[in-house]
Amino acid sequence: MKKAIIVGAGIGGIGAAVRLAAKGYEVEVFEANAYAGGKLTEIMVGNYRFDAGPSLFTLPKLVDELFELCGKTPKEHFEYTRLDEFTRYFYDDGTQITAYSEPEKFAHEIETKTGEPAENVVRFLAKSKELYELTAHIFLYSSLHNLKTYLNTKAVTTFLKLYKIDSFRTMHKANESYFKDPRIVTLFNRFATYNGSNPFKAPATLNVIPHLEHNIGAFFPNKGMHAISQSLFDLAKSLGVKFHFNSKVSKINTVGKKTVGITVNEKEINADIVVCNMDIVHAYRKLLPQLKEPSKITNQSKSSSAIIFYWGIKKTFSQLHLHNIFFSNDYNAEFDAIFNNQTLYNDPTVYINITSKLKNDDAPEGCENWFVMINVPHNSGQNWKQMVQEARKNILKKLSNRLGENIEVLIEAEDVLDPVLIEERTSSHLGALYGSNSNNWYSAFLRHANFSSQVKDLYFCGGSVHPGGGIPLSLLSAKIVADLITEKES
Repeated sequence: MKKAIIVGAGIGGIGAAVRLAAKGYEVEVFEANAYAGGKLTEIMVGNYRFDAGPSLFTLPKLVDELFELCGKTPKEHFEYTRLDEFTRYFYDDGTQITAYSEPEKFAHEIETKTGEPAENVVRFLAKSKELYELTAHIFLYSSLHNLKTYLNTKAVTTFLKLYKIDSFRTMHKANESYFKDPRIVTLFNRFATYNGSNPFKAPATLNVIPHLEHNIGAFFPNKGMHAISQSLFDLAKSLGVKFHFNSKVSKINTVGKKTVGITVNEKEINADIVVCNMDIVHAYRKLLPQLKEPSKITNQSKSSSAIIFYWGIKKTFSQLHLHNIFFSNDYNAEFDAIFNNQTLYNDPTVYINITSKLKNDDAPEGCENWFVMINVPHNSGQNWKQMVQEARKNILKKLSNRLGENIEVLIEAEDVLDPVLIEERTSSHLGALYGSNSNNWYSAFLRHANFSSQVKDLYFCGGSVHPGGGIPLSLLSAKIVADLITEKES
């Protein structure tokens, strides 16, 4: 039986472990932390439970198919619910918009609240679907660095229709051409933040992202987001995968042009293949010093990061739901501050996730668990202690004004996460949540391949490599790795 070692138990690493175990590999996973899941974990703050990281669940089929791959019925191990509404949007002028799961109902809501014609929303979402169907098989489900990806009819069709993927104008410019009302332009600009990018610089191709949420659907795991990583962790263990926690890998070992295993706790462990789920920059600089670092890739401009406050709120707010967005008064100025000045904007866009709206036991009765996040620059040496205090002040001022209540006096439990802590806990280089950003048209081609071009039997998965960050793309990176290994063996 061939042996595979996975470095890192993030969602990509767990996905790769499941797929390789299903192929008959003996699989061992080595994780520096004491738990599985990477960013997809949970914390308790007083009597409140929080999903510590990702809060949006799309493309659940990528989780389901891992159970199906192993001959199991997904619903018996992991349950989720399709949301009837996704997000409640709040603007400075008092406008409130609810994003409903039915595109036509959502379009009608926008027309009613803003006067933006419903047909413009429907047309935009149809374009988003077209972008997905045109690009997903190449840019998401396949290796961009494998010649085989391009030698098929689908690929030829895509490249003949490259003009349709809208890569040469910015997301913001494209959205201005679709919508007359600046509030709706802002609403759809926000999807650039799903991979840590700037809508005023990122290509309009990123308008593929709304399709995942508004056409396919957004979902909520019945036991919280942490249940995604936990259920797959349990699945991997049921297949015989061995997990080693508090086991920080210090080196990926190579002999000549062959990967031979890892060194952990000063002990060498041999393997036929190694899959690295660690951030690609740290992977080269810490685990692979013997290889030439691909500086053109590792030095790419990084994605945004976040400051997150976990607040136990001793009250319930009927005007809020699971996902809530309070927009900045100047979205362009906010992104300019984040990406150009590497600082905070004084009126940030605030995202509040409240899982107790759907999972009652996440907060005491009559209370709510507020996951409060703003986008911030990655760590480049800023004074984060001061910036966290500034962010807290600005957020409380904004929310108190919008909700008509002093929010600070309602906080009875609190914790905070900033870019420095994000890097310490997840090894995300500079605390960037998604590796490199997508602020230019060719950025997709500058993510690291899912395999090494320097040595054999070394593969890479996770949010810092192709196809990108977030739960769905990290799971797809694991699928691509498994497919590459299968292709090599055939």
